[in-house]
Amino acid sequence: MKVMFALWGIGDLLAEELTARLADAGAVAVQANIADAAVADAMLRLTAFDEPVAAVVSVWTRGRGEADAVADVLGSVATRIAGWRVEEARPLEPPSVPLGERAPGLANMAFLRRPADLPHEEWLHRWRDRHTEVAIATQATFGYVQNLVLEGFTDDAPDVAAIVEELFPIEALADPHAFYDSAGDNAELARRIERMMRSVSSFGADRDIDVVPTSRYLLR
Repeated sequence: MKVMFALWGIGDLLAEELTARLADAGAVAVQANIADAAVADAMLRLTAFDEPVAAVVSVWTRGRGEADAVADVLGSVATRIAGWRVEEARPLEPPSVPLGERAPGLANMAFLRRPADLPHEEWLHRWRDRHTEVAIATQATFGYVQNLVLEGFTDDAPDVAAIVEELFPIEALADPHAFYDSAGDNAELARRIERMMRSVSSFGADRDIDVVPTSRYLLR
């Protein structure tokens, strides 16, 4: 099973000792997305939580017991955590990177919320079936991971419908043309932005959303 944790007030998530503790707790694989200095100047950063997310840690375990133990470990290196059990899909497989090395580029983590007036099945259809192609076609994305939230994992997990990870060239931190792959053509940039905004508005991702720029690490 895959569980994703949002963390606030974090310690050193890249410490080998922490990875070892997570492994001992039952983590089969661990990924850390950290809002660090490398992405501090990102032009796109949105916060709907009461404070910005400092990191997102994704953990794969064999069962609930191991995931509970992992949550306890993460709780010892953060002032607050919230977790969700998710179902993962990978429309664009991120590039392989050695364990412990920073992945190339920028990894945006987006927390989506379903509008109350949009039925779940229709929301899912608009997001996963319709929007996926638009997102890939209009942006310079080279890795795209969709995580549908199945249930809150921690008792106080805020209501989130999905968590999306999109990988971009590092130039996309500050250059809209690099973000939208529009090759310096302002008319094409405007066309892509308009198409993207029309698509995200159809399932409520034009509001009440968190976008967290991060550096991506596979730790186990």
